[in-house]
Amino acid sequence: MPVEPMNAAEARAIDWLVRQRDPAFDDWDGFADWLAEDAAHAAIYDAVASLDRDLDALPAAPRGVTIADTPTPRRLSRRRWFGGAVAAALVGAIGLSVPGFLGSDGRIETAAGEHRTITLADGSTIDINGGSVVEIDEDRPRFARLESGEAMFHVAHRDGDPFVVETGGAQIVDLGTAFNVVRRDRTTSVAVSEGIVVYNPERDNVRLAAGKGLDARDGDNMPPTVKDVEIANIGGWRSGLLVYNGAPLSIVAEDLRRTAGIRLSIAPDAATLSFRGALVIDKDRSRTIADLAALSGTRAERQGEGWLLTR
Repeated sequence: MPVEPMNAAEARAIDWLVRQRDPAFDDWDGFADWLAEDAAHAAIYDAVASLDRDLDALPAAPRGVTIADTPTPRRLSRRRWFGGAVAAALVGAIGLSVPGFLGSDGRIETAAGEHRTITLADGSTIDINGGSVVEIDEDRPRFARLESGEAMFHVAHRDGDPFVVETGGAQIVDLGTAFNVVRRDRTTSVAVSEGIVVYNPERDNVRLAAGKGLDARDGDNMPPTVKDVEIANIGGWRSGLLVYNGAPLSIVAEDLRRTAGIRLSIAPDAATLSFRGALVIDKDRSRTIADLAALSGTRAERQGEGWLLTR
């Protein structure tokens, strides 16, 4: 079978990804403009960014689960093309995908900085961030439980058979789409990049379309807070890109620990600061911390095996 030639959009997506690996990269407006030029650009960029996971060989999974060779079925037709092109383009770039622990009972645990991708029997895929615990059930191929951490779900559509994600006592019901879920400190955050999901249909019954997200806290009598989210940034952790719009530094520190294994503490005098900007997880973690300090108006000090941010 002949390899398909690279088109201009695919070549440009690789160029953006390689450039963003550089801590000095600051052309986020240009990147956003390129994404806005064509609705297909985001999907092409996502496919290229996801291949850093595919280039690693993953161990076998238990019965009923297979390790994903590709992030989603829609990328299969170009995998031969992408495999060679991206492997060459990303020489020297960081690789965030390493095996996590998969128990015989369907419990998947990843350490900080580890990423894992699995494909369920129904064709749905789950990208699992570091410091996370996901439980699957071979008898329920349309079900997963996020006990803690973060995961991106790409759900295969089946009429009349919704996919259910449980976390923190709530259910996220989906018929065929892509969405990211974070479970931290008795709080659940959901962001939808494709399709529609319903959050906790038996109680809150919040419907989220692509470009929408929510935050819900356990035991809160108030309804979940619904917000707008940038579709291009959802699941950016998979390619080493973290984007924030006014997040507390404590959340940024937690995300860096989970995604890149970076140990970061926030001094009391900086605890009230919020962060707006984009961080690229560099192979040299100190560069990522230096970027965060510069963009947040803080100072980074080395502290043992980690860092401390002060005002």
